[in-house]
Amino acid sequence: MRKFLIEREVPGAENLTPEELQAIAQTSNKALSEMDKPYHWVQSFVAGDKIYCVHIAEDEETIREHARLGGFPANVVSEIKSVIDSSTAG
Repeated sequence: MRKFLIEREVPGAENLTPEELQAIAQTSNKALSEMDKPYHWVQSFVAGDKIYCVHIAEDEETIREHARLGGFPANVVSEIKSVIDSSTAG
């Protein structure tokens, strides 16, 4: 399984209400339940007009299948090759 960062262009994303975000999460979970492949949604970040999502899947096509099932944009899908943070410095 590989980890991916998905950039979704959603105009006005930063203004979505908690109820709207809940509905998006429910739609994502429903799409996940309809898939016949291993898939894990880790978390998402709302910033400006975009939602950045971290998902774990076998390949990019599986990521795009989830987007189609959920009716979500998947404008950019990038495989995460490394993770660094303050502890990386030693």
